[in-house]
Amino acid sequence: MPAGTARDTGDAPDLVTVPARQGLEAVDILRRGATPAVGPVLHDGSCDTLGFLVPPGTAAGWDMPGSACTQTNGRGARIPAEPPVTGSGWLLPPEATDPVTDPAVLRKALREAARMIEAADRCR
Repeated sequence: MPAGTARDTGDAPDLVTVPARQGLEAVDILRRGATPAVGPVLHDGSCDTLGFLVPPGTAAGWDMPGSACTQTNGRGARIPAEPPVTGSGWLLPPEATDPVTDPAVLRKALREAARMIEAADRCR
């Protein structure tokens, strides 16, 4: 694991939450890229939202409409094997992914996903 990741420094990752439809599209975009780069992804129990683990400090500058980035403030300072939120589950578990998702790469994927969803909705 690369040095300086949330797993080895003890710093808690931040969490970007998005509507499930956009999040699933973004996961697909991130996984099929030239260099697949997606960290652990949570889904809520009702599958309404997805949560991407991102590096600590991301929340301070996150400004993407339609999403939220929350500081975990040290809750679950290490990425646990079990989902850290009651009623949630791992869509992509920590052991099967990069340590966290790069926020710049995630922003780009979320924008592309939003454009794809908008185009698909216009075709209905």
